Amino acid sequence: MFPYAPFRDPHSRRDWLAHAATGLGGIALASLFAEQPLRANPDRKGGANPTNPLAPKRPHFAPKARRVLVIFCSGAVSHVDSWDHKPELEKRDGQPLPTTEKLITFQGENGNLVKPVWKFRPRGKSGKMLSDLFPKLAEHADDLCFIHSMTAKSNTHGPAENQMSTGFTLDGFPSAGAWVSFALGSENRDLPAFIAIPDPRGVPQVGPNNWGSAFLPAVFQGTAFTADKPIPHLHRPESVSQEADTATRDFLKLLNNEHQKTRPADTDLAARIAAHELAARMQLRASEVADLSKEPNSVHDEYGTTDANKTKAGFARNCLLARRLLERDVRFVQLFNGSYAMGEGVGNWDGHKTLKSQYDIHAPVFDGPCAALLTDLKRTGLLKDTLVVWVTEFGRMPTFQKGASGRDHNPKGFTVWLAGAGVKAGFSYGATDDFGHRAVEKVATIYDLHATVLHLLGLDHEKLTYYHNGIDRRLTDVHGTVIKDVLA
Repeated sequence: MFPYAPFRDPHSRRDWLAHAATGLGGIALASLFAEQPLRANPDRKGGANPTNPLAPKRPHFAPKARRVLVIFCSGAVSHVDSWDHKPELEKRDGQPLPTTEKLITFQGENGNLVKPVWKFRPRGKSGKMLSDLFPKLAEHADDLCFIHSMTAKSNTHGPAENQMSTGFTLDGFPSAGAWVSFALGSENRDLPAFIAIPDPRGVPQVGPNNWGSAFLPAVFQGTAFTADKPIPHLHRPESVSQEADTATRDFLKLLNNEHQKTRPADTDLAARIAAHELAARMQLRASEVADLSKEPNSVHDEYGTTDANKTKAGFARNCLLARRLLERDVRFVQLFNGSYAMGEGVGNWDGHKTLKSQYDIHAPVFDGPCAALLTDLKRTGLLKDTLVVWVTEFGRMPTFQKGASGRDHNPKGFTVWLAGAGVKAGFSYGATDDFGHRAVEKVATIYDLHATVLHLLGLDHEKLTYYHNGIDRRLTDVHGTVIKDVLA
């Protein structure tokens, strides 16, 4: 039963003890291997079905939201010019920021305080003070739940983007969307559970990190496409008829099934067949969902899909695509506004040098289509069970940079907002100081934000783990508290 040296008596006490120890070690190792797939599941009651890894899974408890839409404005939107009203900042315009610390943040020395570039006004029944930077979104003041005390760990775009999307500043960790699709699967068997929609101008700074799966199985990573650049190679060649294409699919399915019958224990084979069959179904459904021509003209007009501004029209089509994905029960949709391919502040919100002129370009691209998306979700009833999360990687300083007309990076305090399923409407949580420089009241972290999003999906962020390199990894690492005050 056990290997032994031929010159030694296999029945000696010494050999028996040695072999018994080896056997116990083997039993322990087998136990560890058996335990590992149990950890790859949100309720620890079994691993994902290898033949259908995206099958719907039960959450830990009853969810408030069935799906999530994350709207990510890359480049770091200035909260003091948009969502976070600071009367004291207006009063002390042109004065130094009263602090004992030397204000050298990211690019260099800071100058004096500069009041908001856009005027703040009371909005909606709640009277929430919001600026004229986003006038259309301001009309939704009574639908939004603001977190004004958000903080980030990095003042550099790449690591900060990583943290907002993955929970970690370093590369190599799964995105929030990958965690959600891993935990809950998909309620639509013909589309991916997680879809990322990059800006028409390009991708954010860390690109696919924002929707990658890292050490989670690759099937849970986001599928990236836009309204104008759908998933490639979905259409059959014109030389192949519909009848021939269908017959080929049916014959291939027959061959796969017969092949699988002879290898019932080969889970890799089953998973591969399932992946190819999903891809085949996607050829039909992905083309249909990206076909915006089926929408009435009134909807196109509302979103602005034919606007003379081509960038705005492209982003508007992406917003409309997001709604079509959500209504088809895609679990997690990540919609980006802003691209780094064009340089600092040119195609994104990184307003260092000339914030006013840059934001005057970006705001109309974002504001109208995004407001139309919220209106559409509300009108169609999707907002009742969809959680909308607006984020940016950090905020900006209440001062202008010395010698410039823009604001430097500020991770010490900024704003994100939520809307829809399970959150209070027309509500504000936390606060920065009188100048919008630092979070001082009910300070929140990105870990807390992720824990809250998972909670609204019915997931306990401390139980959603995946065993990797000897560690039970979490989206929230070893941190995070659900922000219960924002829950409806």
